[in-house]
Amino acid sequence: MKNVGISTEYITLGQLLKLADCIATGGEAKAFLQQTKVLVNGEPDNRRGRKLVPGDVVQVDGCGTFTVAAR
Repeated sequence: MKNVGISTEYITLGQLLKLADCIATGGEAKAFLQQTKVLVNGEPDNRRGRKLVPGDVVQVDGCGTFTVAAR
């Protein structure tokens, strides 16, 4: 499990995918989420605008598991 540190109140799922190197650009997020299974705190989610806060756990098929952490 890898930590993704944020210095703001929240980060969107699309931004997290980019920071975690699952996608190369933010524009790829919509298509990526339609094709790839993503779990947020154990629940399926495909909304690129989903707000993630410190403590949230995101599992991305083929990319890994990430925990949102405050910096």
